Amino acid sequence: MFTDENKFGGGPARERDYVPPGSIDSHAHVFVNGLPVAAQRRYTPDYAATLEQYLKRLDEQGLACGVLVQPSFLGTDNAYLLQALQQARGRCRGVAVVEADVDLKVLETMSDQGVVGARLNLFGRALPDFSQAVWQAFFEKLNALDWHVEVHCPYQQLPIVMPALLQKADKVVVDHLGRPDFKQGVHFGQLEYLCSLAASGRVWVKLSGDYRIWPEGSTDGCEAVVQYLIDSFGTQRLMWGSDWPHTEHESLSSVRKSLHWLINAVASQEDLAGILSHTPKSFFRF
Repeated sequence: MFTDENKFGGGPARERDYVPPGSIDSHAHVFVNGLPVAAQRRYTPDYAATLEQYLKRLDEQGLACGVLVQPSFLGTDNAYLLQALQQARGRCRGVAVVEADVDLKVLETMSDQGVVGARLNLFGRALPDFSQAVWQAFFEKLNALDWHVEVHCPYQQLPIVMPALLQKADKVVVDHLGRPDFKQGVHFGQLEYLCSLAASGRVWVKLSGDYRIWPEGSTDGCEAVVQYLIDSFGTQRLMWGSDWPHTEHESLSSVRKSLHWLINAVASQEDLAGILSHTPKSFFRF
């Protein structure tokens, strides 16, 4: 139970009293020990983060649904992700990691199983040449299935990556606020390029991974940052994600803490409902 006052009125409230009906966590990962891992990876967890554990956390916070994103350390082996989607019985959607030359029939099968997008995690990797024919064909396949492309890269790389993506991809989701680095303080210049993309009408942003962006134990200025993004994109193209189980930073966050961060950063109940419920429900086709 929170000890602070309910910012939307009514005095002290339980955390889930803040959560609008039908709220969705748009970014989480599930995995178990012993799965095949990618040859190129930055991290390998030594614990399990199961679907059962994740759904329990959704229930605890009054969240209706979740989006499972293929962890980068599992590469393009999406078998566990697809298994989890089946077990979730419609409560979860998936974002897979696939090779650029993946066959359309493979994607169609994944689509039938609840996958709605493909992730490009570009951290620590050479940037792809999206002008190549294989990538052009890849985006055409995603567009045909009404999938989005999810991009995770440092904010400095967005001006390199996004123009080519927006030439071919119908829908692009940018992870973790575009990964600005506010360890030395908030600098809105790091968000300017991302916010300039709002005019395209084809870019969505996940408000997630705050502990990857701000110094440990501090999110000073988060209200101004989130409002800046709302002013640019509107809540119809912003979504929240817990980033559970917070790989490489497991001790710094939780679904509860991440949700609390968003609630404290958003100025109105109406905006909160848009970010937590209306936008992700429509975007992920729940």
